[in-house]
Amino acid sequence: MTPDNFHTKIFFNMRSGFLICLFLALATLAVYWQVQNHDFVNFDDDIYVTANRHVQEGLTPESIMWAFTTTYAANWHPLTWISHMLDYEIYGLNPGGHHLTNLLLHLTNTLLLFIILGKMTGALWRSAFVAALFALHPLHVESVAWVSERKDVLSTFWGMLSLLAYHCYVKKPRLSSFFLIIVFFTLGLMAKPMLVTLPFVLLLLDYWPLKRYQCNADRQREGEDKRFLASGDIFKLIWEKVPLFILVVISSILTFMAQSGMGAVRSLEVFSLKVRVANAFVSYVSYVVKAIWPVNLGVFYPHIGELLPWWQAVGSAVLIAAVCFWAVRMSKKHPYVLVGVLWYLGTLVPVIGLVQVGKQALADRYTYVPLIGIFIIVAWGVPEILPKWRRRKIWLAVLATASLTILMTLTWHQVRYWKNSIVLFEHSIRVAVNNYQPHWNLGVALAEEGRIDEAINHYLEVLRMKPDHHKAHNNLGIAFIIKGDINGAVAHFQEALRIKPDHENARKNLKKILDNQQKGELLINDHRYFPYKDFF
Repeated sequence: MTPDNFHTKIFFNMRSGFLICLFLALATLAVYWQVQNHDFVNFDDDIYVTANRHVQEGLTPESIMWAFTTTYAANWHPLTWISHMLDYEIYGLNPGGHHLTNLLLHLTNTLLLFIILGKMTGALWRSAFVAALFALHPLHVESVAWVSERKDVLSTFWGMLSLLAYHCYVKKPRLSSFFLIIVFFTLGLMAKPMLVTLPFVLLLLDYWPLKRYQCNADRQREGEDKRFLASGDIFKLIWEKVPLFILVVISSILTFMAQSGMGAVRSLEVFSLKVRVANAFVSYVSYVVKAIWPVNLGVFYPHIGELLPWWQAVGSAVLIAAVCFWAVRMSKKHPYVLVGVLWYLGTLVPVIGLVQVGKQALADRYTYVPLIGIFIIVAWGVPEILPKWRRRKIWLAVLATASLTILMTLTWHQVRYWKNSIVLFEHSIRVAVNNYQPHWNLGVALAEEGRIDEAINHYLEVLRMKPDHHKAHNNLGIAFIIKGDINGAVAHFQEALRIKPDHENARKNLKKILDNQQKGELLINDHRYFPYKDFF
């Protein structure tokens, strides 16, 4: 290649890269811009922002100290708390500003993903397609349109910077470059500990596309410098990442302590090891199905435990084993397949349910980073599957355009469901089967709007599916107080205390009724004593 041709190619690549970034930005903003008109929702947003006095103190020495020392919300993620405090300093309780921060982080993650893959592979358009799928897939709406999932987009931002720093380090190994990786990785772990899989991702990237541990014979055939062969030894590459693995161990210990201390980790008595493994296999397959057919997406998918059909677990395990076997067989000619499969399987490990945190079986937000592996397989695999037609590039462009148009339409509609609590949970109820959580949240939202009769119906639906839901009994008691049914209120407060004797709100509410009855009066609408929300 002559110098003139070389510079011409660089120019066109830069121009194409700029246009791709512009498209990614405009497409992402087109589907997500509506979040600026969205409200907070009553699903963790109170914990993270609207009812958190520490966050609402803004960036003060005391609040920053709290961020680094608290395990509130069953996690140690000080950087996430600080980001919410910074938002409060700028926007107050204007939800549009908090949503805008999530959107800008998601957009930045998209552009960084495109730049990283483009630099590592040199495949501009395939990297662009992966970034577009990442930006526009409906499964990622939960991570972006939900203020409480700031930790998802924020940790991924630091993770992407870690990957970019790693690429710079591989090109020119220097201690300063590796130190930058450590800094970015540490900040990412302080935003969300799910990033603990990053060192394993780096090892995958060493295999492809960086090719840092190809076998000697392959490298010699490719005429590469033999001095590089020594650094390509797999054990040396693992040893190189020991500082990162040390951070993984520290973060994992802190996370387990935080979640155990807040009672979020479920014991083996609640979910046996057999149930957890079965749910993990089914979840792996379920996420891929959702990625291919992203409709009827809910907010909460309850863990059904022993009720999970055995054939689903066995079938999922066999399918995963077959895919892994296929990926290994394909790895010599198509290494991206093995990297994509292991990226997907590996980055989901922290949230796949082997250590069960919470009551959900799976969650759409967990796919934010893992699906990149699947997107890589699609972006690199589809062009190789199609026959070598003369107009193959045109057909690829048509396929990509059609796919992205469909995803943009689905994502735009999915974002609309996050407008407020009532819209969100009415949609969740429509797509859910025997799912008490959206009924509970919708009941709370309706009660706050003064629609008491409708709220009562949803609380009763919660109790139909989950009779020991003490909060539903407490809120029914409050609803009956407002309707003037004192006996009904007392019965529900007593039932809440029978289920959970240390239920502080129910105890206070019942005491208030009894005290007022002794005085011959009752403050029907005194919300100081009969709060709808139950933070305990």
